[in-house]
Amino acid sequence: MRTYHCFWLLFWAGQPHQSFLTPLSKRTSGFPEKEKVLVLSGNSRQDLHRSKRSWMWNQFFLLEEYTGTDYQYVGKLHSDQDKGDGSLKYILSGDGAGDLFIINENTGDIQATKRLDREEKPVYILRAQAINRRTGRPVEPESEFIIKIHDINDNEPMFTKDVYNASIPEMSDVGTFVVQVTATDADDPTYGNSAKVVYSILQGQPYFSVESETGIIKTALLNMDRENREQYQVVIQAKDMGGQMGGLSGTTTVNITLTDVNDNPPRFPQSTYQFRAPESTPPDSPVGRIKANDADVDENAEIEYSITEGDGYDMFGITTDKDTQEGIITVKKALDFETKSLYILKVEATNTHVDPRFLYLGPFKDSATVRIQVEDVDEPPVFSRPAYIMEVKEDVPINSVIGTVTAQDPDAAKNPVKYSVDRHTDMDRVFNINSGNGSIFTSKPLDRETLLWHNITVIAAEINNPKQSSRVPVFIKVLDVNDNAPEFAMFYETFVCENAKAEQLIQTLSAVDKDDSYSGHQFSFSLAPEAASSSNFTLQDNRDNTAGIFTRKTRYNRHEMSTYFLPVVISDNDYPIQSSTETVTIRVCACDHRGKMLSCNAEALVHPTGLSTGALIAILLCIIILLVTVVLFAALRRQRKKEPLIISKEDIRDNIVSYNDEGGGEEDTQAFDIGTLRNPEAIDDNKLRRDIVPETLFMPRRTATARDNTDVRDFINQRLKENDTDPTAPPYDSLATYAYEGNGSVAESLSSLESVTTDGDQDYDYLSDWGPRFKKLADMYGAMDSDKDS
Repeated sequence: MRTYHCFWLLFWAGQPHQSFLTPLSKRTSGFPEKEKVLVLSGNSRQDLHRSKRSWMWNQFFLLEEYTGTDYQYVGKLHSDQDKGDGSLKYILSGDGAGDLFIINENTGDIQATKRLDREEKPVYILRAQAINRRTGRPVEPESEFIIKIHDINDNEPMFTKDVYNASIPEMSDVGTFVVQVTATDADDPTYGNSAKVVYSILQGQPYFSVESETGIIKTALLNMDRENREQYQVVIQAKDMGGQMGGLSGTTTVNITLTDVNDNPPRFPQSTYQFRAPESTPPDSPVGRIKANDADVDENAEIEYSITEGDGYDMFGITTDKDTQEGIITVKKALDFETKSLYILKVEATNTHVDPRFLYLGPFKDSATVRIQVEDVDEPPVFSRPAYIMEVKEDVPINSVIGTVTAQDPDAAKNPVKYSVDRHTDMDRVFNINSGNGSIFTSKPLDRETLLWHNITVIAAEINNPKQSSRVPVFIKVLDVNDNAPEFAMFYETFVCENAKAEQLIQTLSAVDKDDSYSGHQFSFSLAPEAASSSNFTLQDNRDNTAGIFTRKTRYNRHEMSTYFLPVVISDNDYPIQSSTETVTIRVCACDHRGKMLSCNAEALVHPTGLSTGALIAILLCIIILLVTVVLFAALRRQRKKEPLIISKEDIRDNIVSYNDEGGGEEDTQAFDIGTLRNPEAIDDNKLRRDIVPETLFMPRRTATARDNTDVRDFINQRLKENDTDPTAPPYDSLATYAYEGNGSVAESLSSLESVTTDGDQDYDYLSDWGPRFKKLADMYGAMDSDKDS
């Protein structure tokens, strides 16, 4: 007999909260060998009907965010095996069992120990079981049930971003999409309106609006202009409970920027501009800048400038500065104050990027008038041509005018101009120029064959201001005249064999002419009149600028005549006819039977082993060079023997003998006595010269003492003669210093250096008898004697 037991789960929803019962789907039991009936009993008191091997379960709702002080009562677990004697023990397991949910093991009461938050965990799955307290064996199979947390509105909507940034083009239509904001609510969207969010705009009207259900922000005002206002800040609110009273809300900020479109044409701030430009302004130089204002930015503000009309259309140009959007007016051609002093231009500014949507706002361009005043400056003279080409014949006489250059001062003052030739281009001064009228004339003879072209530079300068000058090249071509006679193309030296036959060609002649012939040279050849009848040779003109020399007789003898000199006359056909006489040297040589030359020297038969004339001349030159070398070497050695022992840079430069003797003071009695230089009578006869090495040991020749009252000129002549004949004297270019004053004075020597060699006092009273010229000297020395006496 099978026994059936019943396990009852009883759930109460205690005050003040209630539990709610809802049916669940069928589930398969894990105990097939027994059939159990589980009755879940709650406030509904509904019994669950058992079916074999499966049960119907209930789910229970528990309010979140319980604020009471006691534990929140969930329900009661009871088994039909429970006799109330405490033999059964109730066990709870699953989500939060023992921590969040606890059960009274004796009574089966289940309670929640903490406040629950549906947003953290909305559903808890638990398992209940009754076991025998004594044996620990289950008396009922484990049963599973669900506790679902019931939601309350405890979460406000939250935006996905704290701040939104968006942009739209200015001048957009009403209803243009800007951006969509999104807010989420953590409450249960399936229960009530706690998670139903509604959007509204708190700040940003009347410019923008928001759709309440989607959060899409759109424009609400027509033709919003960025130039008036660029930034907008919109505050959007999201409120739950469908926006009803008591709902929770959140806000976000949307920063909206209006982007630029080309809705503003460029405009010049003034209608007329004036600039000044010196006439010396070089091409491509800027004259001034103009700018048209455009309220737009970036590429919508890019402007292109152009000159549309005006009398300076071809004289000036305009470009756009990409950085500043300014129009730069530049000079295209050279300006001339004297030709035109005022230019009027019409300049147009146009947007490069035009939006067709805004063409109704008007043409996107503007124009202005530009007046350019050309200022006069002092300009250099201007030549009538950029370059001059002149021609002159090479035979023109000196001072012949070959051409004229002309330059004028372009200024209104018309200052006079003077001309000159840049000598750096005419170093030989072949040409000169009249400084007043610019006529160029020759100053030296010309020769086309030496130099065909002369390239000179002429300078024109203002007389009042020479710094204002200009230059012009002058190319002078020297024209040819027939002033050169034709001549042989080379030096002709030929030979004729002794056994030559008559009318035999021995040489072909050709000629050249330094002159230039436009129709080609035509030369004629003939023998000189003095050789035409008596010559042993004949000359035949080939009429092609060549001629041939032929033999006139049958045999020649080199012992009778070894060399013939044949004069040939060459003439040209130009005007005036030029001719020259050239000589052809013809040697008579011994030849073999084939006409090959063997020997051309008659002496070779007599002295077959002798040397040629060239070899003898070379040997003679070598002998002469060798003799000259030996003589120079001997002279240099003789000169070195007379060089002084003491050689210094000063000796080579000044040729003054330096002794470099230094005295030893008053105690040095052997020192050099400078008094000897001043007194020739005190010369030591035994002293030798120390500045040169003597070739032989000559005894110093004693110089005769000058006689008393010997004239100074005689003394010097005597010393010169002695030095000339003295082999131990210095070289010829040395300087001999005597410093001798002579003994001819009645008072004898007045030198104080010589007076030191005398011991006694001297009497100078005789100076008073010499006349007024010596009065001052007599007073000086007389005063000294009186001082000594006193």
